[in-house]
Amino acid sequence: MAVTLIQLLQLMVQSKGSDLHIATSSVPMIRVRGEMVKVDVPPLQSAEIEAMVGQIITSQQKMDLATSKSLDFAFKASGVGIFRVNVFTQRHGLSIVMRVLSENPPTLSELNAPPICETACQYANGLVLVCGPTGSGKSTTLAAMLNYINMTTKGHILTLEDPIEFQHESKMCMVNQRSLGSHFTDFPSALKAALREDPDVILVGEMRDPETMALAIKAAETGHLVFSTLHTNSASKTVDRIINSFPAEEQAQIRTVLAENLKVVIAQKLIPSADRKRRICFHDILVNNSAVANLIRENKTFQILTAMQTGRKEGMQILDQVLLEAVQSNLVAGEDAFEFANDKALFTRWGGKSVAIGKPMVSGTSSQVQPPAPAGGTSPGSVPGIPGARPVVKKAA
Repeated sequence: MAVTLIQLLQLMVQSKGSDLHIATSSVPMIRVRGEMVKVDVPPLQSAEIEAMVGQIITSQQKMDLATSKSLDFAFKASGVGIFRVNVFTQRHGLSIVMRVLSENPPTLSELNAPPICETACQYANGLVLVCGPTGSGKSTTLAAMLNYINMTTKGHILTLEDPIEFQHESKMCMVNQRSLGSHFTDFPSALKAALREDPDVILVGEMRDPETMALAIKAAETGHLVFSTLHTNSASKTVDRIINSFPAEEQAQIRTVLAENLKVVIAQKLIPSADRKRRICFHDILVNNSAVANLIRENKTFQILTAMQTGRKEGMQILDQVLLEAVQSNLVAGEDAFEFANDKALFTRWGGKSVAIGKPMVSGTSSQVQPPAPAGGTSPGSVPGIPGARPVVKKAA
């Protein structure tokens, strides 16, 4: 019997995976602790995937997919969970990527987040950025920070997302969540409208272009606390990324405005633990004190790293230094630290060594890794007949 989409989603949840990948003419794969593993089912054909897509999209979304060749939305499977979905066309046909979302936002304590995350939630205004590569947990950290604000202050939280990931119910705050495509057409127009919607806190899902960046900074300048994300690997490089996104003639003004309104930059990475059983979140943290503001204003951002080294009392830290301490404490393997480090010179003694990612694929064998079984044995949500998977790909840093 052909595997169903619900069965694959159940398997991903049971396996504690983060993403399900389905592609025409390929075996479905699940990302578990950052590594791609195959599901033990035959390759899916075009008609099967088209049927899966047809079950979860509306008539309007079908037209949008036909026009743009890709589609973003959220999907709730009853009894399984909520998933962020991207459907796109590739050379063999349709493909689907589905990421597990939590129905309830986490708390900062559950994430073991650094104290600066709580501090950043208490600013009256300014720009707070959570950065990192794709899949580094930026959305989860931001959700926990908004949840903290929602539980501790009285205000209006407005989110602009693509799509809505964590669902926040109004607690002490009024929370309004808007999704690109369903509730607004583009980030710049939604940000302009947001300034007339009396928010205290604004979440901008991602600062994708100079116009969105400028509007987010303006919102921070006009008395709002603005949270957003960028795909940068370090806190110090984030400042350069923003400034360099603008034309040369505008950069001096952006440096001045950014120096006055930037509050905190948190860049994070998820790195496998030494026992390969979990991933640990490590942070690169920049706090915009007077010294850092002067460096930004005077175009001396190359000195920010030095300011971060001397700013531990204010909550600043450099990811590589924390990572080195983790290696010395045997929390993280040196080879993994070398792979994920920003300054690889600190980890050269481990460079060039192979990194074990689980049982290797061996031609002619049937060795497979069973996903963790639900507590108490087989449950109604289990998927009998779909064994686990073999590690095949290690995600690049």
